[in-house]
Amino acid sequence: MAAVDALTVVRFVAGLVLLVVGAEILVRGASRLATALGISPLVVGLTVVAFGTSAPELAVGVSSALAGEPDIALGNVVGSNIANVLLVLGLAALVTPVSARMRVVRREVPLMIAASGVLWLMALGGQIDRLEGALLFAGIIIYSAFMVRSSRRESAQVRSEFAAEYAAPGGGGRRVVARNLALAVVGLGLLLLGADWIVGSASSMAAALGVPEIVVGLTVVAIGTSLPEIATSVLAGVRGHRDIAVGNVVGSCIFNILMVLGATALVAPQPLAVSPSLLAVDLPLMVAAAAACLPILYTKLQVDRREGLLLLGFYVAYLVYLWLVSFDDPAADRYGRVLILGAVPVAGAVLCWGGYRAWSRSRAGAGSLSAGG
Repeated sequence: MAAVDALTVVRFVAGLVLLVVGAEILVRGASRLATALGISPLVVGLTVVAFGTSAPELAVGVSSALAGEPDIALGNVVGSNIANVLLVLGLAALVTPVSARMRVVRREVPLMIAASGVLWLMALGGQIDRLEGALLFAGIIIYSAFMVRSSRRESAQVRSEFAAEYAAPGGGGRRVVARNLALAVVGLGLLLLGADWIVGSASSMAAALGVPEIVVGLTVVAIGTSLPEIATSVLAGVRGHRDIAVGNVVGSCIFNILMVLGATALVAPQPLAVSPSLLAVDLPLMVAAAAACLPILYTKLQVDRREGLLLLGFYVAYLVYLWLVSFDDPAADRYGRVLILGAVPVAGAVLCWGGYRAWSRSRAGAGSLSAGG
């Protein structure tokens, strides 16, 4: 094990800064450009902003695939989705309990669970090939078209919430359009440069420390590329924009699997190889975390501080597993099995309990209606 060169660390941190700043500039420029051109802020929030918060994962995924580093590409997507649910949603709920509308719970959350399950099934073959990438990417096109179409039926309250967050200041004049177009281009350039620096320095750090690249992708790269989601969800929750806070996490997970991994598998020279550890622990945990969102949100349409603390606790336990793997500790396999045997049953128990509570509520409601009639 060699020492990590200081310049490599500086390059990695600088890449993260460029990635976060570039994503923020790209999202703001592209969203304001779209609204200045007459596109509904709601549609912008559901598509342009969802794409923008997944842009760091996309940039890193494509760069690492082209550089022949599939472990970083796959680890980034899986690690980002685990971080989105356990870390981002947990942190947002700790700051202030976050709520979701029934539309998100009934439509987007099941789709996030389904996309996670499909990725797990694809990975069972040991690789994600170009055809599977094409299927995933087709899914994001269909999903985006559906979101735009269904946005026409949203309430005035939801529309005003998104307008307050994403409407373009200054109207839609030529100067506004030109300024926001320039912002989007600059943001994209910073994003690409940051991704290139991150992939190169992450690979160098993994080699110097003797840590598997998959661990680097699942930790520092995944958390770094999730910073836009953390900022967006926490700030939206504080401002009371409840559809944006939870919808950002769920939408980002969907985009990460369908768009980021789909595009990465499409451009990669070779099929993306799936490591055994990813298949044994990280993918099942990603599916379990996604599945746990449904009962937590369905029972009261909210993630409270206690549930946020529980999510963060699971994330800390997951980081301990990755720490053991990074040092090639013999206890890593046993700990990983305990983690999965603990996380999956807990998610299943919460799911069953949530379903039972919802069923009990519906029965009680039906009983009160019959008694009143």
